[in-house]
Amino acid sequence: MADSVENVRVLRQSRGLVGTVNLPADKSIAHRAALFAAISTGTSHIVGYPGSEDPQSTLSCLRQLGIQINSDEVGLSIVGGGLNGFIAPERALDCGNSGTTMRLLSGMLVGQAFSSELIGDASLSSRPMGRILDPLRLMGAHIEAAGGRAPLRIDQASALRGVEYQLPVASAQVKSCVLLAGLWADGETTVIEETPTRDHTERMLGLSSVTIGSKRYISVQGGRTLSAQMWSIPCDFSAAAFFLVAGSIVPNSALHLPRVGLNPTRTGLIDVLKAMGAHISIQNERIVAGEPIGDLFVRSSQLTGIEIGGEIIANIIDEIPILTVAAAMAGGKTIIRDAEELRFKETDRISAMSKGLTTLGAKIEEQKDGMIITGGKKLHGGTVESFSDHRIAMSMGIAGLVSSGEVRIEGANAASVSFPTFWDVLSELG
Repeated sequence: MADSVENVRVLRQSRGLVGTVNLPADKSIAHRAALFAAISTGTSHIVGYPGSEDPQSTLSCLRQLGIQINSDEVGLSIVGGGLNGFIAPERALDCGNSGTTMRLLSGMLVGQAFSSELIGDASLSSRPMGRILDPLRLMGAHIEAAGGRAPLRIDQASALRGVEYQLPVASAQVKSCVLLAGLWADGETTVIEETPTRDHTERMLGLSSVTIGSKRYISVQGGRTLSAQMWSIPCDFSAAAFFLVAGSIVPNSALHLPRVGLNPTRTGLIDVLKAMGAHISIQNERIVAGEPIGDLFVRSSQLTGIEIGGEIIANIIDEIPILTVAAAMAGGKTIIRDAEELRFKETDRISAMSKGLTTLGAKIEEQKDGMIITGGKKLHGGTVESFSDHRIAMSMGIAGLVSSGEVRIEGANAASVSFPTFWDVLSELG
C-alpha cells in the first residue's frame, strides 16, 4: 500500500482497512507533563511519554536547563527543582518544530534570574510569536523577537506582575503561556477566553475557572508550589483523527482505536464526522490522570457535506487538514469558515490542502478563512507536497488510499514530528 524512497511515499488505493490502530501518546499532554514536572518539587513519573520529535524537543530544552530526566521501558522520571530550579543554559534552547515547546517555555523563562534564547527550525521561525510577546510584556517581561518571529530573546525582569488578559485569538498555547508566567508573578493572573480551547493546562494544574456569560476566566496565583505527580499519557486524539477519517471513507474498513484521549475540548471532529454520517462509537469510557479516555470504533460509511464554522473551529483546528479529505469524498458541499488560524501553523494549511487535493482532482475553492469543497469527485493519482508539515503529509497519505492512481507524497518524513510510525501502521492495516 505504501512504498518509501528516501523522503517520498507512494500510496495506492486500499481495498479496506481492518484491525487495531497503535497510536502515539498525546503530545499536547506529554509536553505539559514534562514541563510541569520540571517545576514541581520531588520526582514525577510519566508513563507512555512519546518518542516523536516535538515532545523530545521539550525534553532536550529541559535538560539544558539543568533538569534531571531518566528514562526506561515504561516512561520517564523527572526530578523537579521547583519554580527556581532551572539553571542558565549554555547555548540557545532549540525547540525544533514545536510551537508548544517555544510558547509554553517562554512563559516559564520570563520569570527566571538569567537570560535565555529560544530558537526553532525554519518552519517554527516563520510562525507568529507576537501573540505571546504582548501579554508577557504587560506582565513586565523583557522578551524580544525581530518581526514577532523566533528567535526569542529573554532577559531577566526585575519582577513580573499578575494581570487580567483577554485572549485576542483562541489559542491554548497562548493561554498556557500566560498562566505559566503567572506562577512567577506577584498576585493573581487571570486569562479570559470567549472561545473554549483545549484545557489540559487547567486540568493538570488544578486551576480554578469560572464562566460568566460567554467568557471563561482561568486564574493562577503567583508563587504557587507544584507537587510531583504520576502522569499516564493517553493516546493522541489528533493522531486518531487520521484513522477516524480513513475508516470512514475507505470501503470495507473496520478499525479499533484503543485508549484515546477524549477531552471534550479536543474531540469536536467526532461530532463533525457523525454529522456527516460517519459510523463512530465509543466504548469503555473512563478517567485516567484527570483526563477522559475511551476506545473508538469506526467503520465505512457514506458521508455528506456540511457547513462548519464558529466556536467548534477552535476545537477541531488541528484536525481540519484531514477533515478536508473526508469532505472531498463526501456527497455535496462542505463549507469550512472562521479557520484563518490554519494559515499560521507549520505551513499555510488552507493553501497546502487546497493545492494537494486539487492536484488529485478534488474541487476546492480557497477562502481567506477556510474553503468550499464540492465532494463526490473521484480522486486520481499525482504528486503532492507535505510542505514539511506532519499533518499535511499524513492527510495526503489518507487521500492516497481513496485515489484511483498512485499518489506520490514528497516530504513524507514530516510525519515523524508527531507520529513516527504512521506509515508503518498504515501499511499494517491495509
